[in-house]
Amino acid sequence: MPHHRTRRTSPRHRFAASLLALAIAAGWPGTGFLPVSHAAEKSGGKPADDGKRLQAIYDRVSRKTGISWQSAAAIDRYERTLTRARPKSRPLPPQAIVGVYIPESRWAGPLNPDPKDTNPASIRFFGGIGRDGSGDGMAELSNDLDRLYTVASIVKSYGNGKDDFAIGLWEYYRNPRAVQRVLQFTRILEAFGRGDLSRHAFPLPIGASYSYRSTWGDSRGWGGYRIHEGTDIFASYGVPVRSTTYGIIELKGWNKYGGWRIGIRDLNNLYHYYAHLQGFEKNLKPGDVVKPGQIIGWVGSSGYGRPGTQGKFPPHLHYGIYRDRGLVEWAFDPYPLLRRWEREERKALRVTR
Repeated sequence: MPHHRTRRTSPRHRFAASLLALAIAAGWPGTGFLPVSHAAEKSGGKPADDGKRLQAIYDRVSRKTGISWQSAAAIDRYERTLTRARPKSRPLPPQAIVGVYIPESRWAGPLNPDPKDTNPASIRFFGGIGRDGSGDGMAELSNDLDRLYTVASIVKSYGNGKDDFAIGLWEYYRNPRAVQRVLQFTRILEAFGRGDLSRHAFPLPIGASYSYRSTWGDSRGWGGYRIHEGTDIFASYGVPVRSTTYGIIELKGWNKYGGWRIGIRDLNNLYHYYAHLQGFEKNLKPGDVVKPGQIIGWVGSSGYGRPGTQGKFPPHLHYGIYRDRGLVEWAFDPYPLLRRWEREERKALRVTR
């Protein structure tokens, strides 16, 4: 990555409580896109319809467990991003609209002779986690509501406080990244109060003078051989740099390669990296939520040295995107997305004139 970036007394809870530092980084005292279901992705279903059905599930889970609908949605969105990154190892039911994946052995219990057991009592007897969220008396792994309710109720079982939510996430996932991501997603959803956060923006104002081409994979020599993990958008000093997405500021500061840079995490679990800035919008800090088109800094030529180094190359914005796969993050070429966002924004401007 370019940014290489207590009431309880038991050791387990002291360790889990330390994860609250991640909550602070996430801006949590508590995407983006309207999620498309597994079924819709395969069959061409309507995302808007799935969005309404998902919201109904989030609301129902919230009523049954006491967690906010935003927290329920954040759990689902985090799970969905893992399934997108590793679809072969996380198969979902064919008509699933909820992204939560739970292996059969964990659902029914590792010693359960019936891995497809739907009886909540026998599942509990064999140490399984499957629960009945729909109220039909069965804990069905194929049921979207049952799966999300199961995870949410386990997380909620650790208590009602903000600390307890983070602890519950740790106990379920045993992965600090998972804790941080769910808290970040919750914060984004709470800030905007809705889930249909699909709009994007080009990182520079469309009316500005700029140029760019695909530079993915080009070689870079400063600091040792490496490849270029992004797209360079050349523009004059001081041209505003804007957030491309709804997201949360995960990192802001100096990097010897990227200079003054800022990183924003969105609801797709993508990390948007803006580097070589001349400076930042002064009021922004890690944990703040941003929206598409919001100014976050200005084009510059910082980097390739100690803090404050400038002018070793022409002014430009380095823009990169990294996908979180659960334990590691991988860069992918942002150029096609940049072209699409540029076209969409130009079209929208023509329509409004």
